[in-house]
Amino acid sequence: MPENYPISVKLTDKKKVKPDQSILGFGKYFTDHMFILDYVEGEGWKDARIVPNEPFLIDPAAMVFHYGQAVFEGLKAYNAEGSKILLFRPDMNFARLNHSDERMCIPQLDEEFVIHALKELIKIDSDWIPTEEGTALYIRPFVIATEAAVGVHPSKSYKFMIILSPVGAYYATGLAPVKIIIEDEFVRAVRGGIGFTKSSANYAISLKGQEKAIEKGYAQVLWLDGIERKYIEEVGTMNVFFIIDGKVVTPMLSGSILPGVTRASVIELLKNWNIPVEERKISIDEVFHAHADGKLQEVFGTGTAAVISPVGEFIMGDKRIEICGGKIGEISQKLYDTLTDIQYGRVKDEFNWTVSL
Repeated sequence: MPENYPISVKLTDKKKVKPDQSILGFGKYFTDHMFILDYVEGEGWKDARIVPNEPFLIDPAAMVFHYGQAVFEGLKAYNAEGSKILLFRPDMNFARLNHSDERMCIPQLDEEFVIHALKELIKIDSDWIPTEEGTALYIRPFVIATEAAVGVHPSKSYKFMIILSPVGAYYATGLAPVKIIIEDEFVRAVRGGIGFTKSSANYAISLKGQEKAIEKGYAQVLWLDGIERKYIEEVGTMNVFFIIDGKVVTPMLSGSILPGVTRASVIELLKNWNIPVEERKISIDEVFHAHADGKLQEVFGTGTAAVISPVGEFIMGDKRIEICGGKIGEISQKLYDTLTDIQYGRVKDEFNWTVSL
């Protein structure tokens, strides 16, 4: 499907009232329009269209409800300096979407075309991009299986859609360090499974741990590996980094960890700053021992939603440790400032990560 493939446009005649930017939260409000692309076996992806964002009909036998064929992505558009609209590394997001598609037996998308379609959608709803400090337009591309059939096999039809949501900070506390509980009962993913994908099922399986964390007053769950239950994998919505004795350590991509776009960007920045980075196995015991020895300097999570999220406390059973005095560390702050300055066009993008509409 070439970039010049026609996209039909139907504008809404019932524009929504835009929310107050001071109460956006995350993922609560949605713009006036959405993009849809259909797939039918034997015909391929077709009927590209931008239409009003409103409920649509789907058969109760649609296979997404019964067998879970659904994948998604998350990225942002920024109201940048100089009246520009910037995207941050969208090529990586749509390449990752296709990796998820492949694992979930969903037909591949033309990445250049869907990025083009995304730009067209954002242009139409550009007045929804918030302008307050720290806000952005969150972008949710996703694919669902739509064939009406009860029988275990890949669907023969799909919908690819993009919806947009003006957002504030992912955590209500902003850059204040979050408290994280280490999950020692449930398992999120194993190598050979779908832990490396942004499959909906990959997130559904994490909800029980998240529920437990919230009940105990913690913001997120740190997941351990599903085999030995001792090696760190990721936080529920973030990759995770540890600064131990001057070195930055992050779990290596082993097939059960999401290859985060922000994770990759952070590693590139750290190497550019000549800060040692290790991608390897790291056990939870190593982290607790590093803390006991006074060598655990900072911990932070990375992700599209929060960008950089410093971690101020870990708890596992009756063990509790405080990190960096419960405050954001120097490297965490520098990474956040640098990434957001690039995303909002406040500094020159020396890495060619941003794309202008």
